Amino acid sequence: MEDLIIQIKELIIDSLGLEDITIDDIKDDTALFGDTGLGLDSVDALELGLAIQKNFGLQMESDSSELREHFYSVHSLANYIQSKYL
Repeated sequence: MEDLIIQIKELIIDSLGLEDITIDDIKDDTALFGDTGLGLDSVDALELGLAIQKNFGLQMESDSSELREHFYSVHSLANYIQSKYL
């Protein structure tokens, strides 16, 4: 699971062009969106979702109410990917 978490952090940095952030700056349970945590917005959510679909071959339902919960943090995203992909 640790390898998957690192891979997700690298994907976040690369796909969103966060040049001044390292994987050590992104905590596993910190909120990815909103005013707290990483502070990503809805455009970032779209780009990250597309990057995850492309990278892991996942099909995600964009209107799924559970999808917001899966994208809360790196840890919740890793759990979601692991349940669908691995």
